[in-house]
Amino acid sequence: MAGALSLESALPTHLGVNIPLVGYGTYKVGASPQSTTIKYTPDRGTADILVDALEAGYRMLDCAEYYINEEGIGEAIARSKVPRKDLFLISKVWNTTVYKGEAAIRDAVQKSLKALRTDYIDLYLIHWPVVGKHIAGYKVLEKLHEEGIVRAIGVANYTIEDYEDLKREMKIKPIVNQLEISPWCFRPKTLKYFEKEGIVLQSYRTLRQAQCLDDPLIVRLAAKYDVMAAQLLGRWCIQHRYSFIPKSTNRSRMEANLQLYNFEITEVDMKELDSQTRPETLADFKEKYADCVLRDTPMQGDRSLVPKLYTID
Repeated sequence: MAGALSLESALPTHLGVNIPLVGYGTYKVGASPQSTTIKYTPDRGTADILVDALEAGYRMLDCAEYYINEEGIGEAIARSKVPRKDLFLISKVWNTTVYKGEAAIRDAVQKSLKALRTDYIDLYLIHWPVVGKHIAGYKVLEKLHEEGIVRAIGVANYTIEDYEDLKREMKIKPIVNQLEISPWCFRPKTLKYFEKEGIVLQSYRTLRQAQCLDDPLIVRLAAKYDVMAAQLLGRWCIQHRYSFIPKSTNRSRMEANLQLYNFEITEVDMKELDSQTRPETLADFKEKYADCVLRDTPMQGDRSLVPKLYTID
């Protein structure tokens, strides 16, 4: 099994667009979004950091309108001289734009194309299932796909119920659902549902912004496999066949996060890692979801608009 996965590994999809198994996350890389709850002061610009990521070997870049750093990413791509055909560029359309409708979404994708210095995006996502608006927004993505502006389309942060609502009206099935997935936010009912639907799961915050790298279980298992804690978590992710998008602005850690292919976690240890989610974590997810499906829209703060019933596990 360990030999079956490599840096070149990719996950097949029904649209014929293969998703790389590992990519680089660009949230808060060189910039902080305006409405983020925790801001930071970057010590380097986006372009310099992304040049390091590209030189380290990353070819899938997870970008977004919300991250306000796509111009720096485009500059890094130009500086790196990596051929466009070798890259897999993801972008996501933010809530404000989804709320405004088709013209705003089309304008946003054109701005992303210009910023990234490309004439197509490999994968374009609805960032959050904005209440009452995400289905209409997804239908615009379907048009963008049919027009060849985006090679594939998908969603992020969708619950089972969000997808069931979308499923009734969509023409093109999303190839991916991008979710927070880690041993501490492991939602088997949701994950199994999307796997059964033939939708690739792409994981963000697997490393939990390094907050859990000193967890006793992680420390013990990392020592057992003679790897770094972040490498153990990355391997756990790809061994589940979830696309893994870690983020670090440190060059040596960027490189380490790609070194996942010379060991395999046993089935017993995988199950132990799978069992770390606690009720309070699911409660945190529920709170975040209720906030984010309204954030940066005129509906923000009106929790009466949030669906009353949705699967959190």
